[in-house]
Amino acid sequence: MLSVLAPIVAALALLMNGLMAGIFFAFSNSITPGLDAIDPAPAASAMRSINRKILNPGFLTLFVLSPFASAGAGVLLLLLGETEAAIWLIAAGVVYALGSFLPTAVLNVPMNNALDAGELDWQGYGPRWTRWNTVRAVANVVALLLIGVGLWAWQ
Repeated sequence: MLSVLAPIVAALALLMNGLMAGIFFAFSNSITPGLDAIDPAPAASAMRSINRKILNPGFLTLFVLSPFASAGAGVLLLLLGETEAAIWLIAAGVVYALGSFLPTAVLNVPMNNALDAGELDWQGYGPRWTRWNTVRAVANVVALLLIGVGLWAWQ
């Protein structure tokens, strides 16, 4: 059973982390720069709308379950005696948690809330939010690479 479940969970971890890396990359490289190119008031309005719409089941499922899928695949691999591969996948879960979850909870969401409440203008929001979003993107790319190395080690 573990030999069937482990590759399924590992594939889900790879897919989920890849999608999250893409989402964060797209924000830092096109969405917020695009908003920076327009007047601040419509930029803030558009971002408030984006922040509300991104809180949907698809995004939230990926965001919350990605590190668990990575770590879960690692645990399954440990149980199969695939220690080297397991370490890489568990490391991916840790990198995601520290580099994506933590900045989201401590920085990006509070900034979103402040923007939504009118307590933060676009000039105070955009550059700082994008910097921390880029940290999330890099963390997701690193987690994705760690999963890839783990899968390679498992071969």
